[in-house]
Amino acid sequence: MEKEDHIQQLINTAKAMVADHKGLVAIDESVATLNKRFEGSGIEQTEENRRAYREVLITTPGIGEYINGAILFDETVYQKTASGTPFLEVMNKAGIIPGIKLDEGTEDLAGFPGEKVTKGLDDLAERLTGYAKLGLKFAKWRAVILIDGLTLPSDACLVSNAHALARYAAACQRAGIVPIVEPEVIMDGDHNIERCAEVTEKALRILFEQLYLLKVELGGLILKPNMILPGAGSAQKVDADRVAALTVQTLRNAVPATVSGVAFLSGGQDALAATKNLNAINLTYKAELPWPVTYSFSRALHQPALELWKGKAENVKAAQESFLELAKANRLARKGEFK
Repeated sequence: MEKEDHIQQLINTAKAMVADHKGLVAIDESVATLNKRFEGSGIEQTEENRRAYREVLITTPGIGEYINGAILFDETVYQKTASGTPFLEVMNKAGIIPGIKLDEGTEDLAGFPGEKVTKGLDDLAERLTGYAKLGLKFAKWRAVILIDGLTLPSDACLVSNAHALARYAAACQRAGIVPIVEPEVIMDGDHNIERCAEVTEKALRILFEQLYLLKVELGGLILKPNMILPGAGSAQKVDADRVAALTVQTLRNAVPATVSGVAFLSGGQDALAATKNLNAINLTYKAELPWPVTYSFSRALHQPALELWKGKAENVKAAQESFLELAKANRLARKGEFK
């Protein structure tokens, strides 16, 4: 394939991921993470239950009207419905683009106590080749940025994680896969919203410097950032309008206009708060933004479904209705029309 055609294919896929006021759903929890959520809901922690839960989500009737793509975990890529249909086939029929989580968690950043860097670069090219052959079209890599009032994150942490994200993104594009880059400034801590804005802008600026150095095509890339929020332990109270104003200001200060889309993570927000904040962003600022601003939520889209399902077949319909309702609400928020 000619280089120009290869790049255009990446751009076309990235634009399709954020098209038509739809968003993305992250059902890419690791085995350990999903088992922990199962434990909290009283569900037996087995591979069959993990498969069955992913089937509940993937086979929700009408979900393709609100979701453009789904980020999967490796285990899920190879699984099938109870009737034997591969999940990838179900997704393709529903018009849902399949993607894959590629990072392998975090490890301590040597010399910087309390800070993390993401693992998974060593065999990345080989894994990408395999996923591309299976028909996966995009991928995700998450960096974890810890924050406090004064010292964290260090510049070393920001640069190390940004460089890893850029290396991952470049490898994805070489394999014909659109990278989602996720530099998450997490909500843990008692920092205020202004501190979150300061750190997030710095993290994004460093990220795009590294992407530029590694010659990543920004039109064939999706950014998955955190919204600008006070820490979960902060006493500061902010409304959706304040979140929207600072989030938009931060993005406009740091994110090039050539990026194909911004798809927010929910980052520990409950379902209603995440939807309200997304709505406020699009209600007030949509016409001023150079990129589509949408959702790539996990818990804020399907945790309520998990709590309804509880591993029981008789609860599938209620769980799917909950998932569909939240997807519909977030599509409205993408338009700035959520009430």
